[in-house]
Amino acid sequence: MNEIDLKTKIEGLEKAIQEHKADTSRYEDQLKETEQQLKDYNKIALPPVVFDDIYEAIEKGVDQFDFSDTDNFDIEYGIEYDGKVHCESHELCNSDDLVQMIVEKVSRVFTEADCPEDEDNFVNEDDSGRRENMTK
Repeated sequence: MNEIDLKTKIEGLEKAIQEHKADTSRYEDQLKETEQQLKDYNKIALPPVVFDDIYEAIEKGVDQFDFSDTDNFDIEYGIEYDGKVHCESHELCNSDDLVQMIVEKVSRVFTEADCPEDEDNFVNEDDSGRRENMTK
């Protein structure tokens, strides 16, 4: 092989690498999309109106929480070298109150369905896949 043949071969290999990178990128995109579809497969599908109701309920619950009440936070102060006081860290300590407010608002939008587990009798499936009725 001479110099021209080697340069041509290098250009051809570079072109092949670029084409395979494009293919790889397409496959990676398809992989990510398919993985997301798998994650979403068992999710309960809700209409947009229901999502809006959930959003509004959460927003109302958060709006009612008093973030200005210093008793809701654990605050640690520090002093800088020039004598200024500053907040080292702060942590929301009454998150249960916030969660409770949100749950109350969301529960006004939805009702809880009866579950078969709540019944006196339930179905037990053993290792072989055989099902039998059991009593609590």
